[in-house]
Amino acid sequence: MPVFKTPFNGYSVKFSPFYENRLAVATAQNFGILGNGRLHVLDLSPDPSLPISELISYDTADGVYDVTWSESHDSILVAAVADGSVKLYDLALPPTSNPIRSFHEHSREVHSVDYNPVRRDSFLSSSWDDTVKLWTLDRPTSVRTFKEHAYCVYSSVWNPRHADVFASASGDCTVRIWDVREPGSTMILPAHEFEILACDWNKYDDCVIATASVDKSVKVWDVRNFRVPVAVLNGHGYAVRKVKFSPHVRNLMVSCSYDMTVCVWDFMVEDALVSRYDHHTEFAVGVDFSVLVEGLMASTGWDELVYVWQHGTDPRAP
Repeated sequence: MPVFKTPFNGYSVKFSPFYENRLAVATAQNFGILGNGRLHVLDLSPDPSLPISELISYDTADGVYDVTWSESHDSILVAAVADGSVKLYDLALPPTSNPIRSFHEHSREVHSVDYNPVRRDSFLSSSWDDTVKLWTLDRPTSVRTFKEHAYCVYSSVWNPRHADVFASASGDCTVRIWDVREPGSTMILPAHEFEILACDWNKYDDCVIATASVDKSVKVWDVRNFRVPVAVLNGHGYAVRKVKFSPHVRNLMVSCSYDMTVCVWDFMVEDALVSRYDHHTEFAVGVDFSVLVEGLMASTGWDELVYVWQHGTDPRAP
């Protein structure tokens, strides 16, 4: 399956919700510590033996840590940037017109962005300044700031069914559930004893959430009864950087780790590990499932490579 080489270290990869052959990749120079960033938009060829082509790329003065596609405009991307900014890009406009907006309210690096899939008019940004911010495309300033976490917020993810509900994962070892109509968080989940780097909602049960932690585990929780996890998935050798539920199979999820592997799990069976992919040669930090093509996966990492493959096949196979 095809591979794409990025000049900088990969941080995040996201399939387009509109075009089954398109994906975006966020990258940062020098492992994101210091230097520039670049946002790539890539197109897959209908023939998997042909290389991935780059539609366009956008350079930034600082590293790009995450990217999310607009759910309402097929050409709009939102980028999370290390200088604390959130930048909007429109593929339909010439490069010189981009970014079309740059929101600069966070006081530290923006680590993740997520677009609302239900209402499709707003997005979240999570930052090392311990806050989450809510934005809309048309407002010059954030709609609201959510400040309860005691340490970096690494990830915030909208609930796939409830337009006002999202979860945030933090280095303070908690996940918080929020409803934007409420003044504070509605639930605090002390999910791990170490930093939580990512979370994601199940796409078929809107009360089920997964957390990924520095403790090397992925845990699955039901927010209706969160005293004990539904499942604890052990198998990674180092911190788990991202976790994503499948958009097509209820019990299937994927994780990637500093152990350089990508793992696919079925959290409802005892022997939960379905597949382990070890195609990366540096930290695997970005992974995604395609919403439009069942089983199609992508990953990126600090080895400056983007892989796209069908679940069950070898990502490195020509």
